Amino acid sequence: MTGLDFAAVYPVLPELVLAAGAMVLLMMGAWRGDQSTAALSGFAVMLLILAGVLILLMPADKTVAFDGSFVVDAFSRYLKLLVLVGSIGVVLLSVEFLRDLQRRKFEYPILILLATTGMLMLISAADLIALYLGFELMSLSLYVMAAIDRDNARSTEAGLKYFVLGALSSGMLLYGASLIYGFTGTVSFVGIAQAVGDGGLGLTFGLVFLLAGLCFKVSAVPFHMWTPDVYQGAPTPVTAFFAAAPKVAAIAIFMRVSIAAFPGIALQWQQIIVFVSIASMVLGSFAAIGQRNIKRLMAYSSIAHMGFALVGLAAGTSDGIQGVLVYMAIYVAMTLGTFACIISMRRQGKPVEDISDLAGLARTKPVMAFFFAVLMFSMAGVPPLAGFFAKFYVFLAAIQAGLFTLAVLGVISSVVGAYYYLMIVKTMYFDEPAEAFDTMAGELGTVLGVSGLVVLLFSLYPGLLVDAAGAAAKSLF
Repeated sequence: MTGLDFAAVYPVLPELVLAAGAMVLLMMGAWRGDQSTAALSGFAVMLLILAGVLILLMPADKTVAFDGSFVVDAFSRYLKLLVLVGSIGVVLLSVEFLRDLQRRKFEYPILILLATTGMLMLISAADLIALYLGFELMSLSLYVMAAIDRDNARSTEAGLKYFVLGALSSGMLLYGASLIYGFTGTVSFVGIAQAVGDGGLGLTFGLVFLLAGLCFKVSAVPFHMWTPDVYQGAPTPVTAFFAAAPKVAAIAIFMRVSIAAFPGIALQWQQIIVFVSIASMVLGSFAAIGQRNIKRLMAYSSIAHMGFALVGLAAGTSDGIQGVLVYMAIYVAMTLGTFACIISMRRQGKPVEDISDLAGLARTKPVMAFFFAVLMFSMAGVPPLAGFFAKFYVFLAAIQAGLFTLAVLGVISSVVGAYYYLMIVKTMYFDEPAEAFDTMAGELGTVLGVSGLVVLLFSLYPGLLVDAAGAAAKSLF
């Protein structure tokens, strides 16, 4: 390979490593069968780490490849690393799940690799075609993962619902993209930004449909309807994956499309995002109150969290984007730790999902209860935990941009949402103990410990993450 060829391929090297690695692991799995699941999971973690190292070694300058359809900058590197952290965490969370002989499926880690490849491509997409390719590679893998427990009716139903509604969202996204192309004559984000001008009714319609397709992936209202059923029906490690890495990728392209492709009609897309943000925060906070299944509660919690994250994007400023980037990093840490606890809710090898099953956990599993309580307080936004600073940055950006109503409604929604997080803490610490859970697996304990420490200690060392997010945000403008 010549130096010129390597230079052309280098920007997509992490994606190529994951895609090629997934194909090799697929051949190994097909040859050795489901007995190779544990080994393939280990190889998958190694490939994800290698992709992360390649991203860290990339030049700091902005690089554009494939005639402007693929871009590598500080923004994409930050979010790609965040996606890889989420994917590695989910592979570790899945080890206990895959030990079950009936659930041992070698395709599982391969699907995580393929989905992650799609997410990395989505984050670097600089035109509508690359956006759609990354979007569908990610989505198709997620559809299969939702239904991977084929002997479980709820898992199969979750996969079917996700597929049908996902196909609808893809159609809306494509329709919006076709309208945008028709009115601008280009699919490139840079070209669209130059051709948009003051916009027009047709272009605004295209933007609405495009953003509707993206709202589906971040579980934003009114395209959230799949989330509670799929979260509850899918295997819990798969639910953890849905709640973490894909949300980061979808929020990333949400920001890139809005800021890079439509700066000239910021007022139009800001109005859309303000509505979506308020609706998501309010519905997520109020609908979760009546939930008794902890996975459904986490579904509504994720809807609310995406609403909070979109507050920063609605500001449309560099500080707002920085707030979103900080929020998503803290959100991934909190989500992985929370699902480590949920996956550990097992009695005699069988999972339990009711919040009442956590009764008296502080007396039967005090360490698990402590970290779970820390994560719940953080999700509620209680200072000085990381979740407080996540919300502080996005609300501050909204106030600086003059979006006072949005910030006030966000704070009110956060206070309402604190009720169901504190309800879980109350159940663990003040209710009479239920039967003790099985011993927590080592991998789950590792993820829970790391996540808990990140949430606890963030206020002592916030500069590293905040500075990285600031540099990433500036590269988008």
